Amino acid sequence: MNEVFNDASESKKLNGPEVLYEDNHLIALNKKSSDLSQGDASGDLSLDARVKQYLAAKYDKPGDVFLGVVHRLDRPVSGVILYARTSKALSRMNEMFRQSLVKKTYLAIVGECPPEDEGVLIHYLRKNEKQNKSYVFDREVAGSRKAVLTYRIAGRSQRYYLLEIGLHSGRHHQIRAQLAAIGCPVKGDLKYGYRRANENGGISLFARKLEFIHPVRKVNTGIVAPFPEGDLWRKFNYDAGNPETEVKRKGQR
Repeated sequence: MNEVFNDASESKKLNGPEVLYEDNHLIALNKKSSDLSQGDASGDLSLDARVKQYLAAKYDKPGDVFLGVVHRLDRPVSGVILYARTSKALSRMNEMFRQSLVKKTYLAIVGECPPEDEGVLIHYLRKNEKQNKSYVFDREVAGSRKAVLTYRIAGRSQRYYLLEIGLHSGRHHQIRAQLAAIGCPVKGDLKYGYRRANENGGISLFARKLEFIHPVRKVNTGIVAPFPEGDLWRKFNYDAGNPETEVKRKGQR
C-alpha cells in the first residue's frame, strides 16, 4: 500500500515547525523560504534546531535530542524537508539518496517558456565557493559534476509557466542553475538572473513531494507539502497526488 502524508495539525497546536510526517524514525517538515535547513555562520536559528526543540518538548526528553540531516534545501526554497530521528534511519536514508532511490518532485514558476514542453537537461556544474553560486557547462570541465533533471510544463498563466521537475542528482543550486542556463530563471532568483525579487525574499522553487521506501517499515511512503502562501501557485490547478493513493495522517510507528 502506498502512503501519502500531508498533515500539520499537531505541530500548530504546539506552536512548533510545520510537521508533515513523524514516526519513531523520521520527521518531515514544511520548510518556509526563510528557514535555514541546518545551522551556518549567520547564527540564525536553523530548522533542525527548532525541530530538536519541538521533539524535546513533545516527548519531554532531557539532554540532547538526536536529529540527522538527510538532505538540504537552499534557504530561499520552500517545501518538504526530511530529517532522521535515529542513526539507523539516517544511514539508510543517506544510502537511498546516494543511490538515487528517493524520488524528488519540485515545482518552479518561471517567466519564460522553456524551449520544449518537456525535456531532460544534462549539464556539468562547478561551484564557486566564494560567490556561493554554481556555473553551468555543456561538457565536463575541471571541478565540475554531472547534473541531470527532467521537466515538463505543468501549467500556464498569463505571465508565468509552472514547471514540474524531477531531480536526478543533487548538485549545489542545481535546478536554479540549470533552468537559468536554458533562459528560464526561477521567479525571484536574482542570483541566477531573474529580473526582480519576490516580496517575501524567497524564490518560486518548491519541493512538492518526496517518495521512498521507508527505511524501517519498508512501505512506499510519499510526503507532500501544501503550496506556499499566495494565490499565484494555486492559479495553475496543479495536483501531484494520485487519487488512487490512500491518504493517511501522520503518527505511524
